[in-house]
Amino acid sequence: MPDTAIEEARRSHEDELLALPNVTAVGVGERAGEPVIKVFVARKVPASELAPGERVPHSIDGHPVDVEEIGAVEAER
Repeated sequence: MPDTAIEEARRSHEDELLALPNVTAVGVGERAGEPVIKVFVARKVPASELAPGERVPHSIDGHPVDVEEIGAVEAER
């Protein structure tokens, strides 16, 4: 059964996450067998190079966040 609480957290924070630099998509996935909010970025950047308001949080509404670099995303033509 899907974890509806993590889906609700993802939905309620998706717009603000997508507004962050390099963020291309947001979803729900797994890390070490546990559900996480997945934040996909074009390129991982050290936190020291980002302003505090540009950083992806470590957790959202008590749910862990996993940042995954996926490169540039382009629509197929």
